[in-house]
Amino acid sequence: MPDMLTADLSRWQFALTALYHFLFVPLTLGLSMILVIMEGAFVMTGREIWRQTTRFWMNLFGINFVLGVATGVTMEFQFGMNWAYYSQYVGDIFGAPLAIEGLMAFFLEATMVGLMFFGWNRLSRPAHWLVTFLTAIGSNLSALWILIANGWMQNPVGAEFNPDTMRMEIVDFMAVIFNPVAQAKFVHTVSAGYVTAAVFVLGVSAWYMLKGRHTDVAKRSMTVAASFGLLSAISVVVLGDESGYTLTDNQKMKLAALEAMWETEPAPASLTLIGLPDQDARETHFEIRAPWVLGLIATRSLDKEVSGILPLVAIAEDRIRNGIAASEAVARINVEPGDAAARETFERTKQDLGYALLLRRYVANPADATDEMIRKAAFDTVPNVALSFFSFRLMAGLGFLFIGLFGLAFLFINIRRAAPRWLLITALVSMPLPWLAAELGWILAETGRQPWIIDGVLPTFMGVSTLSAGEIILTMVGFTLIYGVLAVINVSLMVRAISAGPGAPQPFARRRRPSARATSQPTFDH
Repeated sequence: MPDMLTADLSRWQFALTALYHFLFVPLTLGLSMILVIMEGAFVMTGREIWRQTTRFWMNLFGINFVLGVATGVTMEFQFGMNWAYYSQYVGDIFGAPLAIEGLMAFFLEATMVGLMFFGWNRLSRPAHWLVTFLTAIGSNLSALWILIANGWMQNPVGAEFNPDTMRMEIVDFMAVIFNPVAQAKFVHTVSAGYVTAAVFVLGVSAWYMLKGRHTDVAKRSMTVAASFGLLSAISVVVLGDESGYTLTDNQKMKLAALEAMWETEPAPASLTLIGLPDQDARETHFEIRAPWVLGLIATRSLDKEVSGILPLVAIAEDRIRNGIAASEAVARINVEPGDAAARETFERTKQDLGYALLLRRYVANPADATDEMIRKAAFDTVPNVALSFFSFRLMAGLGFLFIGLFGLAFLFINIRRAAPRWLLITALVSMPLPWLAAELGWILAETGRQPWIIDGVLPTFMGVSTLSAGEIILTMVGFTLIYGVLAVINVSLMVRAISAGPGAPQPFARRRRPSARATSQPTFDH
């Protein structure tokens, strides 16, 4: 029988470290691409102002990159510390993308970052731009492999449970890589990172414009941020729609929860714009609906229904009963590996084995579960409806807000060549909003998957290590204190670099004592 307190505390600890780490990831992804654009302008024009602009934002990228690496390493260790059974059960599949991420992406990114910062006076302009481009590629490849791993947790394709080893094993690695959920999550997450960086650049540049400082750099930075950000914001909304479409076939309960849709919605399904979900009463109060919209988003049609929460609970109950047979077959195979009848039963019911494991919350042996336990386990498949519902709407609302912000910035900066004061103030105060939207996206993705750590395969409470509540609380407090110190350091370094402005000494630049020859001859800085 699982210790639910241990499971809940382990979830809280991982959530805190993941959400903190994701403060740095989107800015790294977006700034790397913005640096490619800015340095590309320097390569093509040879104008010193573009070099100065690139190096200023590169300085901020470096600070953010270092903190992102430091906080990301902790998460890797937590799989072994807090989620040992999960690591043992699915490590063959989940570990492969993470290993490839380290070998293919992180090593590339780490190597190119060093060349990017220390190669300004040693590489030609095109060669240094190529290094910056490869740094951006490394950052995005890193996100790709991590999201392939996470996407498999959301939609576990290409793998099967082996009753002889009692583990999940890969049967089709290409299916894991080209998982539609993983691909949709990757493009949506990366685009959100681009929006984050564009709003950051726009806000900092707006602050310079309001102060009348470094206006040459600020104007060029705003030009890049407005154009890049507008394209990115539009792509976030479009790709978010694609993510919603993948839920229709792969995570129907998550889709129903984020819509607070208790009964199946007949075609053409309408979208709930706003309402007040009541999970106890199993209804949504004060709904305001938009006809046909959900059908277009979720099914790409006007003639298909969208499943509701209560019908999906009924399906889960049937799958739990079917999974009990799979669980009994696995037990018989462990006793007698040559039992042909048990293996035939397992092959027929193995797709529902994970649902039988939901009963382990109430009874040690799923075969001993009562009808009441089965009904409770079926309703456990419903995530926190209110949290999913409001997280999605706030995230989506911010997405459309960013389109408006970048659209106005593009109009005034690139077309009218002047930004009014109200737009500069709006850009400045909007800086925290992309991080809020990104964190809400992860809250929706992870809470909407509950009670599964691997959707339909392994319940979250079964994945934890054998730890006491005190041990988890102690490490959680330690992580919080360490991350708090890192947050202060990060903000201090960022504020100091922004206050110093472009042209200030770069903390990552190598300083050399001038030689007699250097003082007697001019240098040509590429």
